Amino acid sequence: MSSSVWFIVTVIAAVLIIFFNALKRRLSIEIHLRHVPGPPSTNSLLGNISLLFDTPENAFKVVRKWGRDYYPIYGNWIAHLSVANIVNPYDFETILSNMVHNSKGPLYDMLHSWLGTGLLTSGGLKWQTRRKILTPSFHFNILQEFIKVFNEETANLVTRLKKDCHKPYIEVTDYISGFALNTIGETAMGTNFVDSSSGREYKNAIYDIGQVYVHRMCRPWLLNKILYFFDRRYFYEKNLVKKLHQFTNEVIAKREDNFQPIKLDTTDDFSYSKKKRLAMLDLLLTAKNQDGSIDDDGVREEVDTFMFEGHDTTSVAISYALMLLACHRDVQDRIVEEVQQVFHDDSKPDYKTLHDLKYTEMCIKEVLRLYPSVPFISRVLGEDITTFSGHLLKAGSSIHLHIYDLHRNPEIYPEPERFDPERFLPENCQKRHNFAYLPFSAGPRNCIGQKFAMLEIKTVLCGILSEFILEPVDTPETMVPILDVVLRNKKSIRVRFVPRAGNK
Repeated sequence: MSSSVWFIVTVIAAVLIIFFNALKRRLSIEIHLRHVPGPPSTNSLLGNISLLFDTPENAFKVVRKWGRDYYPIYGNWIAHLSVANIVNPYDFETILSNMVHNSKGPLYDMLHSWLGTGLLTSGGLKWQTRRKILTPSFHFNILQEFIKVFNEETANLVTRLKKDCHKPYIEVTDYISGFALNTIGETAMGTNFVDSSSGREYKNAIYDIGQVYVHRMCRPWLLNKILYFFDRRYFYEKNLVKKLHQFTNEVIAKREDNFQPIKLDTTDDFSYSKKKRLAMLDLLLTAKNQDGSIDDDGVREEVDTFMFEGHDTTSVAISYALMLLACHRDVQDRIVEEVQQVFHDDSKPDYKTLHDLKYTEMCIKEVLRLYPSVPFISRVLGEDITTFSGHLLKAGSSIHLHIYDLHRNPEIYPEPERFDPERFLPENCQKRHNFAYLPFSAGPRNCIGQKFAMLEIKTVLCGILSEFILEPVDTPETMVPILDVVLRNKKSIRVRFVPRAGNK
């Protein structure tokens, strides 16, 4: 046999060995996942996931029922792909506390066209590098500057609400969405969206692309890029991404024209921000210019990521908070009383006074227990694990962790549907598993913006409740959550706003 033929045979043999080893590993993963109990399949090809091919609200109900019926873990499958669904705190801890399980699940791949591989979607060394760059963005000295934005946008929101508070009710979703997007626009990019046609187009594109992702999420075969190419939404999504990237690139370029590097020393007072409002974008540009640890595409990835995560998540949290507070006048009164005690001279909230609002924080935590903005997250196992219920899951397995179901477990939270802020008194928190409450995830990949979000929500609730008494129109019983990227209600949430005495 000639040397050239021998070489070809060797290469073919090596390729076959690699292929069959990969196939063997994949089969092992699938076999172990199929051993996890779960709802019966309705179709030999579509598996039991076919039960989700329904309206978004019915799909949401089905997933909740599975969490109850098959606690503490259940399996889904379609064709050759399976996933294990986690609804108990013990497996949450096993997975989220270990860096080896740091990789996001396949669902996040659909975000790559827009967000690239930024902090939300990246893994490994790239994720660690981006996390290190962005961590100073949430130092308390910078958060103090952001609170000025929260106060300004809260005042703008209150002005809008005053114009319409004579109506029988206000559909708050649009109002709060505008507030949240203006706030993250100012803090992330230093850009005000108010009365901006390009800003409105950007907001619409964010909403539209979210609907595209929901469409794909409910049809797992469209997560495959080849199959998705033949779906009519493929080119629609590409057009939306083009709009989103064009807007972000223009804002970055404009900000960079007059850019001055920032001293990234968290012991200083960030005096730069006193001359010009500091945005997260400024910190990204500093990292780009100082050591090249991030490039132009990376800057855009992170700005897009923060616009996406920081807008929808806080928006839905505030909307649900207003609905729940409207249904509980006693809780409203306690918050107003606390605000009056903390703000003696009617001053605007600042970093310190917001931290002193302990009862208000308990209320927000209870809102996020009942309505976590991100109802589930996804991971890929980095090594074999044995679950709390004794199931062996192999490295490479796809895992969905259902925060919504975890937060409504009656064994952890008695009367789980009841709104009770005192669940978060220190003595009550000590009794619970450390991974029983995860509105911002947990472990190494916890939400980097959780302090930002809590301060923003506190600020806007202080501003609204100081001006209005909230009265219920919608209630928890009328809520119709739908399967979505965030925990969105089917319809806009309605609340009645009554001006407080002396504020008319």
